[in-house]
Amino acid sequence: MEVRLADCAGFCFGVKRAVDTVYEQLKNGKTIYTYGPIVHNEEVVKELSEKGVRVLENKEDLKQLKAGENIPTVIIRAHGVAKEIYDIMEANGLECIDATCPFVKKIHRIVELKSNEGYHVIVVGDPKHPEVEGIVGWCPGPVTVLETPEQAENFVKTEGEKLCIVSQTTYNYNKFQYIVEIFEKKGYNDSVVNTICNATEERQRSAKTIAADADVMIVIGGKHSSNSRKLYEICQRECEHTYFIQTLDDLHLDLPKAVRLVGITAGASTPNKLIEEVQNYVRINF
Repeated sequence: MEVRLADCAGFCFGVKRAVDTVYEQLKNGKTIYTYGPIVHNEEVVKELSEKGVRVLENKEDLKQLKAGENIPTVIIRAHGVAKEIYDIMEANGLECIDATCPFVKKIHRIVELKSNEGYHVIVVGDPKHPEVEGIVGWCPGPVTVLETPEQAENFVKTEGEKLCIVSQTTYNYNKFQYIVEIFEKKGYNDSVVNTICNATEERQRSAKTIAADADVMIVIGGKHSSNSRKLYEICQRECEHTYFIQTLDDLHLDLPKAVRLVGITAGASTPNKLIEEVQNYVRINF
C-alpha cells in the first residue's frame, strides 16, 4: 500500500509567519495576548496557551485591556481584523503587533480604497469567518457578503452603482469563478479582483489530483478552518472514503478490503509534526 502526501500540505506562509511572530514575542518574557485564535487550529492554540498566551475573544475583551505600569502586547491574528480593532488598541495604549497574513492585508487596502471611491464592495466568502468580518470592517461604504451562487443570482445592484468584487483568500477557486460569471452575465463586472491566495489554489488542486487516484483520503485540519473544510469537500467528491480529522486520535479508518493508495492532505494551519504523525501511523498500522 502506498501512502502519498499532497505536494502542498500544512502551514502556509501567512500562518507560519503568524505563529513564528507569537513565539518570537514569547522570548521577550512579555504577557502576550492574541486577538482571536492566532490561527484556526486547536492544537496550535492549545500549545501556545500552555506557554501563557491568552486569547481575546472579542472587542469587549479588548476594551477591558488597558495600559498601566506594564503595556500589554496584543498580536493580531493571521486572519486580520476590522479597522475598529486597531483604533481600540491605540486608544487603550496597547502594543499592537500585526501578524495579519500579507495577502489578507492586501484585500483590506483594496476594499478601503474602492469603498472610498464610491464602489459597493462584494465579498465572496463565509460571512461568519473572521477573515471576512475583518474585510467588511475596512469598508466605510456599502458592503455585501455573498457565499453562494444563489445569492449572486438574487443580488440586484442600485442603478448607477459601481461594484468591486473580492474573495475570501481560502474560498473555492471554481466557485468564485462561477459567481463572477453570474455577475458578468448581469453586466455587474465593474471591478473584479481574484484575491484567493495562490497557496489555496495550489493546495486544492494538489488535493484533488491525489483524491482522484486514491482509495482512501485523509484530510487533516482544524474543525473551524475554512480551507480545511473546503479541502474535505473537494476530496470527498473525488474519493468516497474521505476522512476529516483534527488529530491522530480522530483517525478511525474503516478501510475497503483492497487499498492501493492512501492520500493525505492538510489545511494551511496544520503543523508538520501532526502530518508526520498521521503519515507514520498509517504506514505502520495498515
